[in-house]
Amino acid sequence: MDAGLVYLLGGAALLLAVVLPYALRTAALSAPIVLLGVGALVGLLPSTEGVNFSPLAHRAFTEHLTEFTVIIALMGVGLALDRPLSLRSFTSWRRWGATWRLIIVAMPLSIAGVALLGWWFMGLAPAGALLLGAVLAPTDPVLASDVQVEGPTTAADDVEKIDETDEVRFALTSEAGLNDGMSFPFVQAAILIAGTGTVAEWGPTWLAWDLVGKVVVGSALGIAIGWILAKTAFGSSRPSLRTSESGEPLLALAAVLLSYGVTEVAHGYGFLAVFACAMTLRSAERGSDYHALMHEVIERLERLLTLVVLLLLGVALTNGLLSGLTVPAIAVSVLLVLVVRPASGLLALTIGPRRVKDRVGQSTLGPRERAATAFFGVRGIGSIYYLAYAAGHADFDQLPLLWSTVAFTITLSVVLHGITATPAMRWLDAKRDSLH
Repeated sequence: MDAGLVYLLGGAALLLAVVLPYALRTAALSAPIVLLGVGALVGLLPSTEGVNFSPLAHRAFTEHLTEFTVIIALMGVGLALDRPLSLRSFTSWRRWGATWRLIIVAMPLSIAGVALLGWWFMGLAPAGALLLGAVLAPTDPVLASDVQVEGPTTAADDVEKIDETDEVRFALTSEAGLNDGMSFPFVQAAILIAGTGTVAEWGPTWLAWDLVGKVVVGSALGIAIGWILAKTAFGSSRPSLRTSESGEPLLALAAVLLSYGVTEVAHGYGFLAVFACAMTLRSAERGSDYHALMHEVIERLERLLTLVVLLLLGVALTNGLLSGLTVPAIAVSVLLVLVVRPASGLLALTIGPRRVKDRVGQSTLGPRERAATAFFGVRGIGSIYYLAYAAGHADFDQLPLLWSTVAFTITLSVVLHGITATPAMRWLDAKRDSLH
């Protein structure tokens, strides 16, 4: 493709990324749908030598691009959450009750449901079926912005009131922040099944280290790095290190790289570390406007990375990525989006108390809210990362079929959830406002 045309397409796409989030704020259409469509049209151009892209052929590039996009998004999610989570406060843990139920109940049920469908309906080998379930189980922190909290609220005059009152957006945001890291053990299990001995040989180590140890390491290192950075930014004795006073927002990017890098070197789960680091940073001086500055720079970088990923995915869709798609694979994708995730989410949110009162107010998940939270389990860029990562660590049978299924599921989720998110959330907001 002519270099000038590449620049033209890149500039037009970037302009769309700048304009669309604001132009479509009240429309029943999301920016990811448009960007995915633009990428698909680019892939259909007659001379596409310069923009041909396939995650199968460019696996390493796909893995690292989506990896960086996800960790940037996780920092943004952690900084955006206003609701505190204190290790020493049982009340704060209860206020995250919906999140824990989605992570502990809904996600394993989704993994099991998709794995069973993949094995029984698609004819996948056990390793491939488990990988498909683990890859498609986590909800996405990148593409779910329409149903997530918008950003940190700062209220220096009344810090105690900083808290989300929208339980649906809070549950979906916090779930997306945590479940990318929590699905990693099951991706690792699929890799072990595909390339190692029997479950009896690797099972105990997987339970102790992959399922528990790496979670603890990732969470602990993320909290520690976030605490050190927060103490430095807000309370250092050296004015040059108090970045909260200078307003330098790039501390957030440094926090992403430090927490992820240190944790990966320590063989923990870096995704969890980034989210824990962001939450710890957010807990310091909760009323400071510095949190909004950091979130803004992360949000802009996330938007740019999302643009690149969606355009490349769109190009791949019309350049053969869906060539391995089968009718059973389409059925599994539809069942995941319309049945497996909603049913597992509803079951999880029905368990335990759904109304919690404390000194900052009351949060509820009524029938409408539970249904919306269960339905809006957006699939996206995290799924691409996990599949690219797994493909680089073991040989899986029917890999083109796995890629086609994941790509179709993401496309279905982006379109269906993108069209319904704005009217659904507006309707929930109106219902909630009418009760006050």
